Amino acid sequence: MTQASRFPIGPQPSVYSLRPQQRLDGLEALRALPAELRAAFAGLDDAQLDTPYREDGWTLRQVAHHVPDSHMNAYIRTRLALSEQAPTIRPYDQDGWAALPDYAGEIEVSLKLLEALHGRWTRLLTALSAEQWGRTFVHPEYGTVYTLDGMLATYAWHGRHHTAQVLGLRQRRGW
Repeated sequence: MTQASRFPIGPQPSVYSLRPQQRLDGLEALRALPAELRAAFAGLDDAQLDTPYREDGWTLRQVAHHVPDSHMNAYIRTRLALSEQAPTIRPYDQDGWAALPDYAGEIEVSLKLLEALHGRWTRLLTALSAEQWGRTFVHPEYGTVYTLDGMLATYAWHGRHHTAQVLGLRQRRGW
């Protein structure tokens, strides 16, 4: 496995604060993701959806379900950071979630979930003051304090990252 197949757009950024234009760019990435991900999956059949995007990687179907699950957790973390003082969030086992039976189902429900979630999440994020972007939460698994700025940068990257995995496999396979 190459680093490029695992991280086709490069590694996850480590960001603590963003400039206003970077926030706007991150918000635009979150707004655009549902349509971009839907387009990346368009026309794939069940055999293609059940193909891993890389050796020892998740299937495209698992990726389709993972993205809204991951972003749903980020949305909850956003709300916790805004309503509590530096809350410690609860991590989750992504591989464990990917092995649950609902990840074997149709992807349309997850694509719709992502659309609704991003509509709500970006509406919330767009309303934040400059001070609120500095609100924090603690990730106990990493022992790291994250700001909402940092979280925005991470999830803008996360969406592009998984979209690139799907598109990369489609390109390699000629789909």
